[in-house]
Amino acid sequence: MSISTTTSMNRSFAPTGFGNVAYAERGKGHPALFVHGVFFNADIWQHQLRELDDLRRCVAVDLLAHGQSDCPPTGGLDVAAQARMILEVVDTLGFETFDLVGNDSGGAIAQLVVAASPNRVSSLVLTNCDTHDNWPPEAFQPLVDLAREGALADVLTGLDLPTARASLESGLEDVDFLSDAQVDAFFGPFRSRANAEALQGYVATMDSGVTVAIRDELARFEAPTLIVWGTDDVFFDVAWARWLAATIPGTRRVVELEGARLFFPMERAAQFNEELRAFWGVS
Repeated sequence: MSISTTTSMNRSFAPTGFGNVAYAERGKGHPALFVHGVFFNADIWQHQLRELDDLRRCVAVDLLAHGQSDCPPTGGLDVAAQARMILEVVDTLGFETFDLVGNDSGGAIAQLVVAASPNRVSSLVLTNCDTHDNWPPEAFQPLVDLAREGALADVLTGLDLPTARASLESGLEDVDFLSDAQVDAFFGPFRSRANAEALQGYVATMDSGVTVAIRDELARFEAPTLIVWGTDDVFFDVAWARWLAATIPGTRRVVELEGARLFFPMERAAQFNEELRAFWGVS
């Protein structure tokens, strides 16, 4: 079965120097920006946008070369470019300050945004994500190796639905939680050779030197910070949640979700949303 590009949330587009960036939006009030990880798109945050729109103007972007966002030329995409894109999007949308939420490599991007513009981030929420010298994590290294060998793009363009679903098993407690359409929405864009090659270049550049370099900036970040971490994650051990809490002086609370895996913002949305609602209510 081939993979299409279906999506569960309507998108608008923000013009940036990197091209048009797709985003989904719901709600009014103070803006909250949600950043997903590699291979995914804004749909990972659909439960937050639909259930927290009474509290925030919730905006979830598709990273460059993901979802419906434009694809930069091959060789022009790395995590620093994604962080700069985020800041261009909030400028385009007119957000002077904003809450920031990140998952997976989107959490690393969120940390880079904090390091670059700490006064604009009114609060920070980090879930299981690349941190300090655990980027890329050991369990992800085979994909980095494929990317550096130039073989990842071929894998992505030829990916069928069963293989795509199987690739998500390590990040979910129950991979059948996702419908076929949801899996399609995540992996469909990489049937495009341009997107697959851009993503290959993106993955090939993953290097912990980028995240190690911002430790001092994180150690000066005093805005309210919430850390919510699944304890059964093969990529990001709960020790990294504790490292972040010890490093970021603004940390108000660390929540460890017993048995949860990397993509719990989808799978345990009600539990996560309860934490966000309580945090934003007092932060």
